[in-house]
Amino acid sequence: MDMNPSGTPIRTDRPTATDGFGFTVLQEHGLARLGMLLTAHGNVPTPAFVAVGTQATVKSVTPEAAKAAGVELLFANTYHLYLRPGAEVVAAHGGLHRFMNFSGPILTDSGGFQVFSLGASIEHGVGKVASIFPDEQQPSVRARREDNGAPAQGFVRVSEEGVEFRSHIDGSRHLFTPELSIAVQRSLGADIVLAFDECTSPLHDQAYTAASMERTHRWAGRSLAAFEGSAEQHGYPQALYGIVQGGAFRALRERSAGIIGAMPFGGIAVGGNLGASHEQMHAVLDWTVPLLPVDKPRHLLGIGDVAGILAAVERGIDTFDCVMPTRNARAGTVLLRRGELTATGRGGPGRSGVNAGFRLNLLNAGYSDDLLPVDPSCDCYTCANYSRAYLRHLFKAGEQLAQQLATIHNLRFMARLMADIRQAIDEGSLGELKASILS
Repeated sequence: MDMNPSGTPIRTDRPTATDGFGFTVLQEHGLARLGMLLTAHGNVPTPAFVAVGTQATVKSVTPEAAKAAGVELLFANTYHLYLRPGAEVVAAHGGLHRFMNFSGPILTDSGGFQVFSLGASIEHGVGKVASIFPDEQQPSVRARREDNGAPAQGFVRVSEEGVEFRSHIDGSRHLFTPELSIAVQRSLGADIVLAFDECTSPLHDQAYTAASMERTHRWAGRSLAAFEGSAEQHGYPQALYGIVQGGAFRALRERSAGIIGAMPFGGIAVGGNLGASHEQMHAVLDWTVPLLPVDKPRHLLGIGDVAGILAAVERGIDTFDCVMPTRNARAGTVLLRRGELTATGRGGPGRSGVNAGFRLNLLNAGYSDDLLPVDPSCDCYTCANYSRAYLRHLFKAGEQLAQQLATIHNLRFMARLMADIRQAIDEGSLGELKASILS
């Protein structure tokens, strides 16, 4: 077998796509799939993690550094780039790849996530990262959310036509429709674009979730019509993914999977409210994934924790995106696996600091004289050259280099995790890998 840049064995007879889009399942282990995502900007072995570059940048690192850390796909945001710098500016550069100097495949969100993040997320006090699962929040966080009294005012208004946003930058109003979302994404030139949808909250009831889901289905049809009625602008094909909604309600998820799965999308994303806990997310995937087309790639929106990825891969998901690894890095939290050598210190006792979330907080005083790299087993640029003590010093001193070095490590952590998952699927040992990581 050959080896790809991430170190995973892949088949020499794998398909190629020099100017188009496709997906091939190379091997299955239970429901888990070893595949190859084919795009005009390169082929990506799956399962794969998609690093988030909302504003056409992975915050604090250059595209070259992200590539060197193992990032093969990026996820940018249509709504934010529409507001600033404007789709026409990106298009004038020849699309996102040239605008941000990233040669690999790019996905763009439709703007549907901002229906949540600028609307229900604010009004319900529920985020999409640390607090995506309300039942797993710390009691103090739940209490603050429940005791807030009157709901906060969001920035969106949803109608059948689309979503009216009030810009968080200057307060200007903009109506996002499926047609506008597709037009903007055509101009941005991502390899994979998403249909316009509404991302619902874990605190939305079944009646609202059902109405939102049906509207998302109608928007999916309008997105398809707009996509099929327009042409790519930068000389290469794009693929459109539909998005399954339905919250944590089985009948709704099954209905949405059936409807979206039957539409002629290039791939399928599972989005919206995935439940109030990891267990409910598992149920959502158990209801949804078996009803999706087996020959199309499946993307899970907004999940990037280790346990969540492993559980979703076992259930047949191919790609993931989440801001968690990079956002944590900028706050001084780096990722390690359980059982890794985590600290010794100079002449002092060992210090752990890795919790159930595979996180080590470099701001802790115990790392002020720790001469070890972040992870002695890691081959990233940061771990090859710098100590925990140095990174802690940079964070405490407010130096921007701290965020860059921590982000490089966390991106590499995710790339190595996905490479190990792919190898385990290839060898039929995914269960053993999961047990070794989570035990």
